[in-house]
Amino acid sequence: MQTRTKHDGMMAKLLYTEFMFDVFQILRPLLYPFLILTGVVIIFKILEELGPALFERWRNNRLFREDANWRSDRDLIYWLRGMKPQDFEQYIAGLFSRLGYKAEAVGQSHDGGIDVVIEKDNIKSYIQCKKFITSEVPVGAVRDFYGALVDRLANGKGYFITTNKFTLEAEKFAESKPIELIDSFKLVNYIRMAEKNSRPKIK
Repeated sequence: MQTRTKHDGMMAKLLYTEFMFDVFQILRPLLYPFLILTGVVIIFKILEELGPALFERWRNNRLFREDANWRSDRDLIYWLRGMKPQDFEQYIAGLFSRLGYKAEAVGQSHDGGIDVVIEKDNIKSYIQCKKFITSEVPVGAVRDFYGALVDRLANGKGYFITTNKFTLEAEKFAESKPIELIDSFKLVNYIRMAEKNSRPKIK
């Protein structure tokens, strides 16, 4: 009697499996489009979340790769001066990313002329970018930048980056402040440093 019960149970399972297989065969033409559509929706959701960050990283890397073609520091400076302000901010964000920082170009979303926010070891620092071609950065611009930093800085500091140079008064003002002034030649040194960091190491 027990053997017969087991046999009946196995037959029931086989019949149910056959039934489910038949159902799958019937629904298969409908399931494939549904699965494809579901996959597309999931991909779009992922891109919606990650798309802006991925695009910004791609854009920064593209800008950074372009400067590798320049052979002299002078040509590199001229190329940087020819950028649009927004592209220059993106480039600086990409530069600091290659130097080991988490960087984001924020542009007009911050007051006080803060263009890029960087973070390393849980310490935030702030960058202002001035794409000057012929004019020197005056002390007033550095003073205004410092005013925007006072309430934000904890252990970090400010970076004022220009494609030209600073007046003597601006340099003196920054001496006792948590601000690093980066002129065009110092900026080139940062770029060359980032290039070395990004090159594959030969073992």
